[in-house]
Amino acid sequence: MSGHVPANPLLPGFEGYELSPSYYDEALAPPMTPRPQYARLLGGLEGVDLADLAHATKRAVDRRGVRFRSRDGYVPFKLDPIPRIFPREEWDRLAAGLVQRARALNAFAADCYGERRIVAAGRVPGRVLEGAEHFEPEMAGVVGPGAVYAGVLGFDLVRDSDGVLKVLEDNARTPSGLAYAQAALEAIDEVLPLAPEARLDADERWSALADVLRAAAPEGVEKPEVALLSDGPANSAWWEHEWIAAALEIPVVTLDILETRGDRLYARIDGRQRRLDVVYRRTDEDRIHDTSGKLSPWAEAVLGPLKAGRLSCVNTPGAGIADDKLVHAYVPEIIRFYLDEQPLLASVRTYDLAQPDQRAECIERIDEMVIKPRSGHGGHGVIVCAHAHREDRDRAARQIDAEPERYVAQELVALSRHPTAQGAELRPRHVDLRPFVLTAGDRVAALPGGLTRVAFAPGALVVNSSQDGGAKATWVLR
Repeated sequence: MSGHVPANPLLPGFEGYELSPSYYDEALAPPMTPRPQYARLLGGLEGVDLADLAHATKRAVDRRGVRFRSRDGYVPFKLDPIPRIFPREEWDRLAAGLVQRARALNAFAADCYGERRIVAAGRVPGRVLEGAEHFEPEMAGVVGPGAVYAGVLGFDLVRDSDGVLKVLEDNARTPSGLAYAQAALEAIDEVLPLAPEARLDADERWSALADVLRAAAPEGVEKPEVALLSDGPANSAWWEHEWIAAALEIPVVTLDILETRGDRLYARIDGRQRRLDVVYRRTDEDRIHDTSGKLSPWAEAVLGPLKAGRLSCVNTPGAGIADDKLVHAYVPEIIRFYLDEQPLLASVRTYDLAQPDQRAECIERIDEMVIKPRSGHGGHGVIVCAHAHREDRDRAARQIDAEPERYVAQELVALSRHPTAQGAELRPRHVDLRPFVLTAGDRVAALPGGLTRVAFAPGALVVNSSQDGGAKATWVLR
C-alpha cells in the first residue's frame, strides 16, 4: 500500500505489520522503531507465542468473572494481552490537563444551578443550558455554591494523526470503567512478566473513591452510611458495581429496597433498615423526570432527602449539564472563565450549529465531519460522513440546516493505532483512552492510566464492548 512502511523482521510478531502516515502508532515510530517506553516490552515478546498469550489472558479474565452485559445478554470482556504504555512526562502533562478540566466543569455545573455568571458574561449562550437534555432546573439552589457536582469524571481521549491527545467527550453522569481498568492490569500482570519495575499504578483508586464519597456527606455527618445504587443484574456494568462495592466494603442497593421516611432515605440491608447518607448512583436512569414529566423512580426515592440536605448523591443529579455534547464546544471558554487559565488539554473541535457561521462551515465541509444528535447516546444516530453514503451525507446536511439545535458536529479524528494480538501476529488496531478524575472536596486527582479501549476488527473505529471492542491494560512509567 502506498505510503506504508514495510515490516521490520527484527521485531518479533510484526511480520506484515504496516505503519500508515494517516495514523499515529502508539508503540512504533517510522521506520518500525519502538518508541522508548515500548522498547523493553516489544523486545521481551521475542519467543512468546502470541496466541497462547491471548488464551492465557482470556483465562485470567474469566477467573475474575469480568463480564459486560449487552442487549443480547452477557458478553465476555475482551482483553488484549499487549498493554498500552505512557511515559511519565507525557502522563504528567495529561493529568494536569484532566485535573484542570475537571475543576472547570464542576465550577460550570455549580454556576448553572446558581447565578449563571458565565451566561451573564456572554461567554456561553443561555440556550446552551436550556436545551441540554440533562439540565435539571429543579436542582437550582439545592446544592451549595461550592459543591462538587461530579466527584467521579471520566473522559474519552483520542490521539490524532499529529500525535496530540484530545478530549472527544466528557462523562459527568455515570462514567464506568474503573473496575475494568484494574481487572485489566491484574490479568496482564499475571500472564505477561514484562511489567516495568517502576510503574505508576492507581493502587489507591478505591481509597480515593471512598474519600470522594465521604467528602460528599451532608453537613454535620462525619461517618456517613454509604451505598452503591444499581439497577441490579440488568445493568450493563453490574459486574463492576459488585466489584466496586466489595472493594469499598459498602452494600449494593436497588430501588426496590429503598424507603423514604420524612426527609431520610433508608434501605433494607441484611434484614434491617439502615439510614443512608450518601448514594453512589450507578443506575442507567439519571434524569429527575421521565419523558412524561413525572418523577423518575430513583428521583422519587432520593429527591426529598436530597433537597432537605439529608442525603448526597455522587454524582449529583444535574451533573450531566457538564457532559452535554454542545457544552463540549464551550469547554475551552469554560476553563478560561472559571479558572482564568488557558486549556492545557486540547478538545476535538465541536461546532455549535445554531451559530450561522459554524453551521455554514460544517455544511461546506460535511465530508470531513462527524454528525451527532445532541441528545444521542451509545453512538446511535452518529454519522461519520467520510464513511457514509452520499445520500446520508446530504440528508445530514439538510437536517442540520432545518434543525441546527438538535445536532452537533465534530472534526473527524484519525484515531491512533496500537499493536494488538491477532492470532500469532500483531496488527495495528484503533484505540482510545478512558481516564478518570476524582474530586473529594478541594482534592482533585487524575488516576494513573485508565482504560484503553480497542476496536478489534480491521479498520474499525468503534471500541464499545457490545460492538466487537475490547480493552488493554494501561501502564504509566514512573
